[in-house]
Parts: sequence; structure tokens; C-alpha cells
Amino acid sequence: MIFKETKLSGVFVLEVQRLDDERGFFGRTFCRSEFAGRGLNPDVAQCSISYNRDAGTLRGMHYQSAPHAEDKLIRCTRGKLYDVMVDLRRESPTFKQWVAMELTEENRLMLYVPKGCAHGFLTLEDHTEVCYQMSEFYHPESSRGVRWDDPAFKIQWPSGVRAILSERDRNWPDYPA
Repeated sequence: MIFKETKLSGVFVLEVQRLDDERGFFGRTFCRSEFAGRGLNPDVAQCSISYNRDAGTLRGMHYQSAPHAEDKLIRCTRGKLYDVMVDLRRESPTFKQWVAMELTEENRLMLYVPKGCAHGFLTLEDHTEVCYQMSEFYHPESSRGVRWDDPAFKIQWPSGVRAILSERDRNWPDYPA
């Protein structure tokens, strides 16, 4: 696996290191010792899937608060999405900054999102599927979010896409200054 740190402290893009042959290729999407060796949390408490019927579906920006904060490994297994992380760690040098990239079934890139960062995505194709590995179990009372268009972050979403949002994601309050 190839790990590349983004401009956000602790947020990594992971690339599958492929072993190609006449049948196709083989590559790891997770390795406990490689994660631990880089100081990343290798614990996996649960894995989830998000199926999104329509292009323009926006999910986020979500996180869990302490003591149930979670690290996530995100991968697009079908379709195409614009994936966004926002650093909400007040002690971080990249506090309130964001990073985004396209994850597709073709590029097979993954994103490691550490505790304290909000995560969300916008689907760019119909029938997009996203797989998550999370270090903590889902804890509804710790579920939090920030609005996708909150002026505190100035996230630049792809233009010309009609966002389909849940009521909850549409109505998160402004992030405190």
C-alpha cells in the first residue's frame, strides 16, 4: 500500500500497490501492521456500506464526538464521488481547513480520516457505493455534523450538481467561531 499525506494533518490518501499478471491484479486494501507502523489507528470495530441511487446525493459532513470519536477508511467500490474532509481539531495546524478528492471504482484510492475530522461526499454518478471501515462502533448520541455549505469552511463543491440532502444534513447549525 502507498500512503500519501494530504495538506490536512493526519489525513492520508492510500493507493493500492498492484501486483499485475495475465489474470488481472492483486493488492491489499488494508494492513494492520502498515497502519500501526505509520502511527495510524489499525483498529476496525465495524464496516459499513453506503449505496446512493442518484448522482448528486450529498452525505455529510459527519463525525462522532469523544469518547466515541472514530477514525475512518473510505473507499468507493462502485461509481464516482467527490469526497471531503474538514479538520475540526482545535489544536491542529490545519484547523477548519478542508481537503477533497475524487474516489472512483477505477482509481481505487482510499482516504484515511482521523478522529476529529468531519467527512462527507457528493456522488458524481448514479449507483455509487462507498465502503467504510471505522475504528469505533456507531454511537447515536455521539453523532455530530457540520453543514456542507457552512461559511466557516468555504468548501468548494463541484459546480452544476444538484445536491440531494437529508433534512438532518441540510439543517446542521453554523459551526461556532
